[in-house]
Amino acid sequence: MDEALLRSLTPTVLGVLVRRGADFVAAEDAVQDALVEAIRVWPADPPRDPKGWLVTVAWRKFLDATRADAARRRRENLVDEEPPPGPAPAVDDTLQLYFLCAHPSLTPSSAVALTLRAVGGLTTRQIAQAYLVPEATMAQRISRAKRTVAGVRFAQPGDVATVLRVLYLVFNEGYSGDVDLAAEAVRLTRQLAAAIDHPEVAGLLALMLLHHARRAARTAPDGRLVPLAEQDRSRWDTTLIAEGIEILQAALARDRLGEFQAQAAIAALHADAPTADETDWVQIVEWYDELTRLTDSPVVRLNRAVAVGEADGPRAGLAALAELDDSLPRYAAVAAYLHERDGDLSTAARLYAEAAHKAPNLAERDHLTRQAARINARRAR
Repeated sequence: MDEALLRSLTPTVLGVLVRRGADFVAAEDAVQDALVEAIRVWPADPPRDPKGWLVTVAWRKFLDATRADAARRRRENLVDEEPPPGPAPAVDDTLQLYFLCAHPSLTPSSAVALTLRAVGGLTTRQIAQAYLVPEATMAQRISRAKRTVAGVRFAQPGDVATVLRVLYLVFNEGYSGDVDLAAEAVRLTRQLAAAIDHPEVAGLLALMLLHHARRAARTAPDGRLVPLAEQDRSRWDTTLIAEGIEILQAALARDRLGEFQAQAAIAALHADAPTADETDWVQIVEWYDELTRLTDSPVVRLNRAVAVGEADGPRAGLAALAELDDSLPRYAAVAAYLHERDGDLSTAARLYAEAAHKAPNLAERDHLTRQAARINARRAR
């Protein structure tokens, strides 16, 4: 069973049902039922046209559910409404669905959460981690969003800012999480940049390209995470880096700075350094100051503390870190790194172990556990 194929076809099938008049919640349920049927049937009898098969089955599931509901009020035969069998149109509706899910009736945060769940393919747990909230809280938010849009005709799309936020979170989860969605996020952002002349769209695309360019060097052959400072920079994709920097420079020249452009500028400074020791940390701190002004995000402040530690020394970084809530995700990992650089190996080892316990995925947990073991080995000498 090709689960990647099923995942890639889901948005298109969902879009077909919505265009045919199904309300979003009912369409989503029908598509999920069709996917379950595909998992059951395809191993023994794979279809020649997977997309057409899914569209036909999902539409039938939707009609069956509609008939069952309508039967309580009236008896009608809706067989004639079934679409004819055959290949579905080769139309990519994914980006359109992102805009439709960013519906004006939803708050931006609810629209992002709903889109990530329904179209992006992320789990409630992954979305909760991205938003730094408990999973139960996020589940309630998604449920409220579904109730809000139930029965709404999706004829009025949402705004670009919400769609950019969704694409950014999908890319981040695909880049560092359990599901590989990074390449899909890049593809959709390219489409959006081609359709909309907006500096923040360009900034997000540049940011994605600059991060994606380093992807091959982020893991060792055995799957271990490789920190930025230790990566083999010859494995970075210089074509993507050049494209990302060119797009960023054009966006910055328009003098309408936004958070994605600022993040891309930081990524460009990392990409432009021949070695880790030659990184322009002073300028990176300046860009983090801009990013803090734009977002006032605790995660940005956490990353800024690392940059301050590199630019002005570990004690300056620890002073910046002390201003933040120690319950922030990855706070312990940052504190461990800065304490290690300051020579406090006992505290560093303890904090690395604490960070490993809180790590959101197995690869990060393994990396932090190795860091704690390395520090303890140094202390034992």
